[in-house]
Amino acid sequence: MIQPSRILVLAPHTDDGELGCGGTISRFCTEGREVWYAAFCLCSASLPGHLPADTLAMECKKATAILGIPPDRLILFNYEVRQLPQYRQQVLEELLQLNKTIHPDMVLLPAASDVHQDHQVIHQEGLRAFKNTTFAGYELPWNNYSFRTNFFMQLSPADLDRKVSSLKAYQSQSHRNYMQEDFTRSLAKVRGVQCNAQFAEAFEIYKLIS
Repeated sequence: MIQPSRILVLAPHTDDGELGCGGTISRFCTEGREVWYAAFCLCSASLPGHLPADTLAMECKKATAILGIPPDRLILFNYEVRQLPQYRQQVLEELLQLNKTIHPDMVLLPAASDVHQDHQVIHQEGLRAFKNTTFAGYELPWNNYSFRTNFFMQLSPADLDRKVSSLKAYQSQSHRNYMQEDFTRSLAKVRGVQCNAQFAEAFEIYKLIS
C-alpha cells in the first residue's frame, strides 16, 4: 500500500488538480499528510472581460482550502494558458526548485496520454524534475484518449463531497460540462465499482518507490 507523507500536486491550470484528484487530496489531508499544490497557469486571458484577472487565483485559493490544503502550501505561478511549451526550460527550473524545497515522496500530475499542450509539458518536465519520486498520473477524461487504470484511491462520501464543493468554488468555470456535479459523482462511482468501493479516483502509476 502506498503511504506517502509529503505529496505534491502539479496542476497545469488552476482547477486541474481538483478535477483530477480532488478526492484524493481530501483523503490525504484528512489523514494528516502534508499536501502541496502548485498551479502554473492562472488563465487570465481566457476569462470573460468583466472578470478580474486574478479571478482564478482567488477561486483556486478557496477550492484548495476546502480540500484541506493550508494557504502556505499553495504555490501559484503566472504563466498564460497554452503558452507552457514555449517556456519549457523555465518550467523545468521551477519544478526542480519545488523538488529542492518540498522534497515530495509522491507527485500527482497529468496523465501521459493527456493531449493538452500545457498538460504535456507539466507531465514530461515533471518526470524529469522528480525522477527519484513516486509518480501517478491523474485522470481528465476529456483530454485522455487512453488511460490505464492501474491504481485506485478509495474515497469516502465526505471526500467526494469536498471535491464537489471545491469545484463549485470555480464559479467562473461553472459553464463547463466537466464541472457539473453529476459528472464528478458518476465518474467517482464508476471508479469505485472498478475497485470494489463506493467511490474512487483512478491513476496511472509511472514509478513506485517504497
